[in-house]
Amino acid sequence: MTLADRLAASLSASPSSETMFLAGDDGLLSDALIQLVPAAVLIAVIDRVEPGVILTERAATLRHHAGQIAFPGGRIDPGDESPVAAALREADEEIALPPEAVRVAGVTDRYRTGTGFDITPVVAVVPPGLPLRPSEAEVASVFEVPLRHLLDPANHRPAHAMWKGRERHFHEIQWQDRRIWGATAGIIVNLSRRLAWA
Repeated sequence: MTLADRLAASLSASPSSETMFLAGDDGLLSDALIQLVPAAVLIAVIDRVEPGVILTERAATLRHHAGQIAFPGGRIDPGDESPVAAALREADEEIALPPEAVRVAGVTDRYRTGTGFDITPVVAVVPPGLPLRPSEAEVASVFEVPLRHLLDPANHRPAHAMWKGRERHFHEIQWQDRRIWGATAGIIVNLSRRLAWA
């Protein structure tokens, strides 16, 4: 069974009763309280014996979430046919990941952020050795983290901080000198609870 097949089979399975669906910094947000902005990200898994996941460091000049670690992705535009189309478009724009090189395995649990985004994570498999190029306007760097490291619950550390006068709870994952936290870490934690790996 290929990596893409394994991912697809795990994503199509119903979550266990132990699965906790994280909703972002602020817990579940009511649609009546905030107008959520549809967004999509691409969880691009590199197809090799020890798979890796492509992540980006956002440019320091960005207005929102500058310098943070993220998946390629962004808002779903009116011209996007689906969250999958949006995630592929954004990955192409941000890191020059060609859509034709991507094999989509499926989507995983939507993630609502405390800043008002309703994110659909799209899980896909890409071949190794693609010549990725970060968009200078949006991405400071592109790097890879072993999938095994990201999915290991031992690496999911609970954290909290004060933001706008309230204590916010989130996860963080350390990889070398990089701190993965917020929505990106929350999506990873959700994914690790859904996927069943031998």
